[in-house]
Order: sequence, then C-alpha cells, then structure tokens
Amino acid sequence: MIDPGAFVIDPWRLIEPELDLERLGHSESIFALSNGHIGLRGNLDEGEPHDTPGTYLNGFFETVDLPYAEGGYGYPELGQTLLNVTNGKHVRLLVDDEPFDVRYGTLERHVRTLDMRAGTLERDVVWTSPAGRTVEVRSTRLVSFVQRSIAVIQYEVRALDGPARVVLQSSLVANEPLPATSDDPRSAEDLATPLVCEYHTSNGAEVSLGHSTRESGLRMAAALDHLVEGPNGVITTTDVEDDLARVTFSTELRQGESLTLTKYLAYGWSASRSMPALRDQVDAAVAAASRVGWQGLLDEQRAYLDEVWDHADIEIVGDEQLQQAVRFALFQVIQASARAERRAIPAKGLSGRGYDGHTFWDMETYTLPALTYTLPHAARDALLWRHEAMPLAKERAEELSLPGVTFPWRTIRGEECSGYWPAGTAAFHINADVADAVRRYVHATDDREFESGAGLELLVETARLWAGLGHHDAEGNFRIDGVTGPDEYSAIADNNTFTNLMAARNLLAAADAADRHADRAAELDVDDEEVARWRRAARAVVIPYDEELGITPQSEGFTRYRRWDFDSTPEEHYPLLLHYPYYLLYSSQVVKQADLVFALYLFGELFPLEQRRRDFEYYERITVRDSSLSACIQAIVAADVGHLDMAYDYLRETALVDLRDQASNTAEGLHLASLAGSWLAVVAGFGGMRDDGETLAFSPRLPPQLQRICFRMLYRGRQLQVELSPETVRYTLRAGEAVTIRHHGEPIELSCDAPTEVTWTPSEPVPPVEPPSGREANRLGIGADAPDPIH
Repeated sequence: MIDPGAFVIDPWRLIEPELDLERLGHSESIFALSNGHIGLRGNLDEGEPHDTPGTYLNGFFETVDLPYAEGGYGYPELGQTLLNVTNGKHVRLLVDDEPFDVRYGTLERHVRTLDMRAGTLERDVVWTSPAGRTVEVRSTRLVSFVQRSIAVIQYEVRALDGPARVVLQSSLVANEPLPATSDDPRSAEDLATPLVCEYHTSNGAEVSLGHSTRESGLRMAAALDHLVEGPNGVITTTDVEDDLARVTFSTELRQGESLTLTKYLAYGWSASRSMPALRDQVDAAVAAASRVGWQGLLDEQRAYLDEVWDHADIEIVGDEQLQQAVRFALFQVIQASARAERRAIPAKGLSGRGYDGHTFWDMETYTLPALTYTLPHAARDALLWRHEAMPLAKERAEELSLPGVTFPWRTIRGEECSGYWPAGTAAFHINADVADAVRRYVHATDDREFESGAGLELLVETARLWAGLGHHDAEGNFRIDGVTGPDEYSAIADNNTFTNLMAARNLLAAADAADRHADRAAELDVDDEEVARWRRAARAVVIPYDEELGITPQSEGFTRYRRWDFDSTPEEHYPLLLHYPYYLLYSSQVVKQADLVFALYLFGELFPLEQRRRDFEYYERITVRDSSLSACIQAIVAADVGHLDMAYDYLRETALVDLRDQASNTAEGLHLASLAGSWLAVVAGFGGMRDDGETLAFSPRLPPQLQRICFRMLYRGRQLQVELSPETVRYTLRAGEAVTIRHHGEPIELSCDAPTEVTWTPSEPVPPVEPPSGREANRLGIGADAPDPIH
C-alpha cells in the first residue's frame, strides 16, 4: 500500500517528491505515457534500476501455447501476449567516466512530475557522482496525441560545481531481458528473444531497427533521430547491430554549461505491410516531428488536451486528493484510447503487461461509457475494432455450435485466449456488453452512419447468439441456462439476472435498429419473423425473484446457496480465490464483484426504489470486492438508494486504486476499468445520469463530504455542464442547439441563453449497511484481480 504522502497533492499534476527504489514497479506504471498506439512505461531515462522495462505498441503481440493438464473440445490452443518492443527511451549519462546511476553517489534531488494538462512527464535530478562531481539532469518526455507514431524526449545535463567530461548515449534496444512472466519454461524461452532482426541502418545521428515476431507474423520498425545543443565541438559517433542502435555524444562542459539532447522516436507496425514500407513510414514520421520541433510538439500536446479538458473535466471541491485522483483517472483513460484507432483498449492500457495485454469486457462496460461522453471518436474506433473482429467471433460461435457471434472473454487480436472455460466459453454476457456499447454510442452521438453499418451488424449478430443460446420453456418463459455472469465467484448458473436483462436489451436494440434500417437489415438476411422472435424472447426473459426473502437473486437459486462464514475468514485469506477452491466459492453466497448490483444500475427503471435498496443491502453484506471492478458500480447504486457516505467511500476506493496501489499489483499496469469507473461513479453515481431513455436523465445527489461537484460531457454534438452544490443543481448548455433533459423525472429545456438552476432537497439518510467483516469501503488492500486462473 502506497503512503498517502508519496505524491504531492496538486489538482493538475502528480508530483513524486523523492525516489523510492522499493516501489519502482508502481511508479513505472503510474508515470507511463501513452496515446493508445504507443505506450512507454515510466522507467528511468538511464534504464537502470528498473522493475519492468516496457515499450508497447497496441496490438503487437506474440502467439504462445496454452498448456492444459487435461484438454477438452473447444478449448483455445493458442494465447496471445503483448510484447515489449524496441526501447527508445534510454539516455545513458557518464560524468567524468562515472555512469549516472541513482544507486551510487549521492542523490541530492529527484522529483518527477506528470503534468495532466501538458501531457508530459518531467524529471528533475541533482546528483553527485562517487568521484564528487555534481550535475543537474532535467528530462521531459511526451507521447504525442497529434502525431500518432511519435514520442519525444528532451534531456539536459548541466555541470554545477566545476568542469565535467560528459557523454550521452541514446539508443534503440530490442529483446531487453525481462522478469519472468510464465512458469512454463517453453514460453519463457520463446519470449526471451521474441523479435527477429530484419534490418538495421544509420545515417548520421539517425538510426533505425526493424524486427518481426517468430510466431504471430507481425513486423515493426523504430527510428530515432537527434538534435544536440551545447558547446562547440560535440563529437557524435554511431553504432548499429541487430538488436542495438546507439548514438553517442561527448563533450566537455564548463561550470554552468549544459548539453541538451532532443530525441525524436517513431514506431510503426503491421501484419501485412513489408519491412521497407515500415522503414519508410518511421523515417517519414521522424522527419515530420523534427520539422515541427520540440516546442511545436509541446504546443500541439497542450492544445489537444486543452480541448479535451474543456468538455470533459470533472471538478471536485472538498477533497483535494480525490480531485487529483479523478483527473489522473480520466487522463489515463484518454492516454489509453485517444489514438488506438481500431485497436482494442487493453485492461491495463499500455502501462504494463498485466493480463498479457489482453482486452476484456472492461472495455465496453467501463471504459467506453466514459469515452462515449468525453472522447466519442475513441469509443467509435473501439467498436469498429470489434466489428472488424467479427469473422473470428463467428468462427468461435460455429465451433461452439451457436448462431451469430461469440466475442472472446480475453484477447488481443480477436481470438479467444482464455483456457478457463467458465469464463472463456460461458461468460456470454460479453456479447450483450458489446451491443450495449453500440446502443449507448448511437444514443449519445446520433451517429446514424455508424448505426446503419457496423453498429447494425454488431447488434444483429449478437442478438442471433442469444436467440440460439436461450430457449422457451413449457410456460413460454425464455431461459438462458448454464452461463457465467459478471461475478467470478459464481459460474455456470441458470438465468443470471444481469445476463438475461442484458440479452433482452440486446435483442430489442437489434430489433429496433433493424426496423430503422430495413433495407440494410435485409442485406444481413434479417426478416420480420426473426425480428419477431427477438422481441418475443426479450419480453419473456426470466428474471428470478425470491418471494420469501423479497430479494432478486443473482441467478436462479442463488439465495438458497450456503452462507459464507465471513466472521471466521481471516483477512489474510483475501482474495478468496487464492485460498479456497472454486467449487466452494461457486456454491456459496459470496460475491467477488458487483453482478446483481450491476443490473440495478443498468436497469434501475425495472426495480422500484425500495426493491433496489433491499437488493443492494442484501448483496452489500456478501460482496468481498476481490476485484477492482466492483467499487465504482457499488458507488453508483449506493448513491442511487441513499447510502451517500458509502458511495463516497467507494468513489475514493476506485479513484485511488492505483495511486495507493490498493490491489498491490499496480506494478503490472494500471487498472483502467477502475479508473474509468471513477468517471462513472461521479457522473452516473452522484450525477445520477442515465442514458436508457429518449434523452439524458439526471438524478443528482451530493455526499456530505463534498461542497461541489461539476462535470462536463458531450451529448449529440452539444457540450453540457452539470454542477452540484448542497442546495441547487445547475445545468448549463455550453455549446450546441437547445436540448431537453430530465431532472428527477421532470423535463428541463436547456439552451445556451442561460443556465437552468433547480433547487433540491437532499433525501433522508438511510440506516447504514455493513459489508463483510474487513471488507469495508475504502479499506487498504482490495485484493488481487484475476479474471481467470489460466493465462
């Protein structure tokens, strides 16, 4: 757990006032930079010491075998793992023949700053070498949002206490040694040197390397060019070989003089283009970046983020740490997706190789809702990636003897990569998650071109899956049996409430879209009879209910499972999956993460307030949150049913999950879904925003711990602002045509003429409810995230 004082509290910057070598892995993830295409872990410029070197290209992976002690039909045979590609971050410094290494000599000052408005990582160091020479080192790096292929680093060394001989070595390094990530020696051997050199070249201070993967058939190229500023007589030498391209700059500095190196780094990769084409691409990208120059790239970056923050910012008054954390969370969501451009958004973004760089349902259900209202083009691109992966999803459905498509539980390119069949095969809700993201995106943007094309195909093929997966029983009810819902401590259950409701929404959304685009639907062989079957199934879907308890079961019979003895469960036995067999978990009333409670959020209109409150309180007592996916959803529903103190605590938990390292695994990469969940907890929780009607609806609530919440969002080409204070809520249309929204069910017409202010009366407090012993909201150590035990 990271000490709260590890970072200086600042509303727009994350400042690390001193270096702690014991938590290098954590800081490498926290200070990672990305634009959705390139990801650079926050490693020290000199490369050592490190926890995990990391340079990633979205979608660039190697194929690995999935081992099984005992196989079965339909088990995926191959997995995919994100690769650490050619590293261009290194700048090694020698001062009077002494290598700059923070472990030696004296570190007088070491401050790192992530600037969320500038989009840069800055480092400020004063170091005295073992020989007694003191220098100041300042570096700034950025990964460009504007020039997608470009990262740039400016590195300056200044002699402080006398003359110094200075050497800077800037390099591209492929096949860096990495910490072991697999217990399978075959995989470890295959991944030790996954990149095969196809070319290396140099031209003065410009160097380039090209590599391909051994198994997945992907190619990549990296180019590096330099601008050096300093005393006259800087000597430059260049060395290149298969896995190393190095440019060395040497000079002598007088006291007070400095040497400044600006390095322009470009990446490109492809599954189909030739290596000469990739080489030309990265050379051209470097030339374009060099023409714009360092200051030009900084200005572009700031202008891009100024525009995003102008329509997406969240302001919180009353908790400075939470303000910082929520902005950090949204910044990381932007970094992970802005230029992904028809690539998946991994669960860790491009901040680490946790989960092998895979994408899960997290993308559609957590990340895309935030992007839809803040960066809608990125949400569209992610859905277009799903559309382009449909042929693979159709092959998987055919393998499982099902119609339509079956999207993978975890993947990089689109094939199923989970060998744990209760998740990889039975968690069919991923289909409905994709469909719901399509529905939400179209509703929020009115992008009819997308809906009539890729959107309609996604809705139709996912609906066909449900029509074939479920069946009508003798009473005419539509059952979906033997599936795994969101809760990973339950599996292969009948009529999971979340899954059934999501399937029904999927079926109705497909039917409605087919009616709106009849000609296009006919091209997909959709006829009136099929649409009627979808509507009939949706209307008849089974929603379990326990009459005796007055509770909505998570799945059929769930409330009759054995009770878990929480009082006798030691705190060190969390997460439970590491200490108890899955059989015991699957047959007990213990919930890893929000499942039924998730349904209460997405389908609140189907459950009266008192029912939502009873259900929430029932599941609150048995939910252990051994997953970081849970707190934000619990925050939303807690706010909805009146548990505002608990909602506030859960918002803090989800927003601080990585800054405080609450899951003790941030070193493997950030928890992007939880970070996106911070936006959900603010906007859908305290803002009460719902988007399942004809227009946006808000039911605002302000927790007593905060004096003000203000959030901005995009909606159908408009810019909206919602401001909550203790006695009023103010709705402002900042740009765009007049629009009608709903406030606690009542219509309100908004125009740009003036804000609309509504007085409100806070709801009466409700009696508190206790979660399982030791699992209270905002506690230290929420446990490890493990979507399935086989990677």
